[in-house]
Amino acid sequence: MLEKKQKFPNFALQDQKNTTHSLTDYAGRWLVVYCYPKDNTSACTLEARDYSCMAAQFLDEGAHILGVSPDSVKSHAGFVEKQELSVTLLSDPEHTLLEATGVWQKKKLYGKEHMGVVRSTFLVGPDGVVREVWTKVKTPGHAEAVLERLKVLRREG
Repeated sequence: MLEKKQKFPNFALQDQKNTTHSLTDYAGRWLVVYCYPKDNTSACTLEARDYSCMAAQFLDEGAHILGVSPDSVKSHAGFVEKQELSVTLLSDPEHTLLEATGVWQKKKLYGKEHMGVVRSTFLVGPDGVVREVWTKVKTPGHAEAVLERLKVLRREG
């Protein structure tokens, strides 16, 4: 798993509008990268809605929000439309960024093992270095906690 003080891996992934995003696009800016298992599931929907509702507050703090899952661009487009989301969702069907960050892991569900995304969030500084990591995230109140940590880190310089 990627840890604090490590460089966030570069990526080139498409969003729900087929626009390609990379880490260099956000150079000099704060970035919240939240990795989640699947579009249109209850916890993932709650997380995406929370970030969407708070997107303006994150922008006021100089941070952009990117959600990443293995879902397709088409799935993301439907998810954004259905839930009226304002966040950018990146499609990683080959798990390149998900594996590079260490969130693509063996999981157990109903006693069966499978590979999947461990819900995690990375707060990346303007220099591309990870400043904070949350793993095995519980969605209620998480976006607020990330925003508060961002504010503290910005004050600290």
